[in-house]
Amino acid sequence: MAMSVGGGGGGGRGRRGRGGRAAMSEINVTPLVDVMLVLLIIFMVTAPMLAAGVPVDLPDSKADPLDQQQDQITVSIDAQGNVFLDDQQLAPGELTDRLAGLQRGPKPPLVTLRADRVLDWGRVAAVMGELNAAGFKSISLVTNSSSAPQ
Repeated sequence: MAMSVGGGGGGGRGRRGRGGRAAMSEINVTPLVDVMLVLLIIFMVTAPMLAAGVPVDLPDSKADPLDQQQDQITVSIDAQGNVFLDDQQLAPGELTDRLAGLQRGPKPPLVTLRADRVLDWGRVAAVMGELNAAGFKSISLVTNSSSAPQ
């Protein structure tokens, strides 16, 4: 009777099979983490740019930022005095009619007003008066946050 001392009986190869390599039981997650971090940075940089489509040079302020809400209406006034509701330009005097046509639930939506820094205060006050006439009594003014006074 012949006995094999090597263990596997296959010419000393052991339990590894034909190829001589064991099956890989671990996954290297480092490349996955690297890709996810790059995607996170891309989304963090591009998300604020998607918030408002009307280019407005906002004034600086030391005020704390407000929390974002789902039902939010953005009214923008550019440097030429044109009024925009979200991203749509409105004709003069059309703002009150458009805001009156919006469906409102039990709680009115948050109205944010973005006005260019070169505008006359009278133009901004006139738009705020139109918002008030449409029934929106609480208006948030949007500014750039700044730590140094201008």
